[in-house]
Amino acid sequence: MKIVVVGYALTSKKIKSFLQPKLEGIARNKGILFVAIDQTKPLSDQGPFDIVLHKLSGKEWQHVLEDYRQTHPDVTVLDPPDAIQHVYNRQSMLEDVADLNLSDAYGKVGVPRQLVIKKDPSSIPDAVNSAGLRLPLVAKPLVAKSHELSLAYDQYSLKKLEPPLVLQEFINHGGVLFKVYIVGEAIKVVRRFSLPDVSKPELLKNAGVFRFPRVSCAAATADEADLDPSVAELPPRPLLEKLARELRRRLGLRLFNLDIIREHGSADKYYVIDINYFPGYGKMPEYEHIFTDFLLSLARSK
Repeated sequence: MKIVVVGYALTSKKIKSFLQPKLEGIARNKGILFVAIDQTKPLSDQGPFDIVLHKLSGKEWQHVLEDYRQTHPDVTVLDPPDAIQHVYNRQSMLEDVADLNLSDAYGKVGVPRQLVIKKDPSSIPDAVNSAGLRLPLVAKPLVAKSHELSLAYDQYSLKKLEPPLVLQEFINHGGVLFKVYIVGEAIKVVRRFSLPDVSKPELLKNAGVFRFPRVSCAAATADEADLDPSVAELPPRPLLEKLARELRRRLGLRLFNLDIIREHGSADKYYVIDINYFPGYGKMPEYEHIFTDFLLSLARSK
């Protein structure tokens, strides 16, 4: 059996959450070997690799990878650095979903209305009025490397936000979001608790900015919770498959996840609110088998 060598360049945090002993054991049994890339040495002097798996930031690393891709076209790089940068920017991240305008018998997938604010917090209330956005608004950092978000309830508090950021209309969704993990052709969906719905009386009563560090990550899984069936029901599989297939093609990525919500009170109106490159697969059920099968399929397809 030919050994598939996967060189990895990951942060220590990602190594701990992703490269767990169970994954490495299953990989070994399937003929896959994970080898750490030494960033102090030229990448071309290491390996030879069949696949390079990476999640590091910085322009220097991007240049190293791009050069390596040019000189080693036979090595699969997961994923292309320029495609990753596209989803790190929350302004461009959801454009492909919006352009897709996906609608079929199973439902409709869109994105919340949003506004990008690059500087000057004092201009935010006027910009929000001009864009016709409705309160409350979710504020997210423009660069998607931070998962912190805030919920702004009133016009005055908008001035307290810190640009550069994206403002998204908050859509009531029953306090549950669907994390759709994509690994090549494979799709796995889990429920996560999310921000609770905001009623009109609450909107009138509350003022200020509420900060939520890492909402979907810190939240416990909602898969075992006793939820209202209309809230708990997963999005239809055919709709997710179509969405994942189109986004793989448009984004040029094979390792990502989508945070999707269903508008509360609607049976088939979905919104993608975030896209993450190489997300926390360690939280995805059966990720070890799914991921190793994906790596094998890449090696076989050469």
